[in-house]
Amino acid sequence: PQLPHGHMPLPSFWKMVEDSLQQSGAQLRAFCQAFETVTPSPGTQPLTPAEERKVLSLVSKHGPDKLYQVTSNISGSRDLDLTLLRGQIVALLQSADTKGNTSRWLVDAGGPRGFVPAAKLRPY
Repeated sequence: PQLPHGHMPLPSFWKMVEDSLQQSGAQLRAFCQAFETVTPSPGTQPLTPAEERKVLSLVSKHGPDKLYQVTSNISGSRDLDLTLLRGQIVALLQSADTKGNTSRWLVDAGGPRGFVPAAKLRPY
C-alpha cells in the first residue's frame, strides 16, 4: 500500500511530521493553560484570617517544613484521632503513632493534637 506522503522527498516528509507535532504540542499547552485557569488547584484555597493566624503560629512553633495540608475530610474514629476538614493546615509532630505505626501521624492542628492518616496529608 502506498502511503499518502510516500512520494515526498524524505526531508520534506520529516518537516511535515515535525510541524504537525509542534502544532499538537501547542494545542496541548493551550489546553493545559485553559484547564489550570478554570480549575484552581486545591492548594490555592484562600485561608480565612483565623486559619492564617493559626498557620503563622504553627510555623513559628514548628517551622515551615513541618506543615501539611489535609487532602480530604478526616473523621477520627479512635481515641486521640483528630477530625479535620479538607484544606486545613496541621504541623507534623511525629511521623508514627505510639505503637510505631507510620501510617498514622501525630499532628498539631493549632490547638488540638492527635493522630491522622498520613495518606490524607500532603506537604503545604
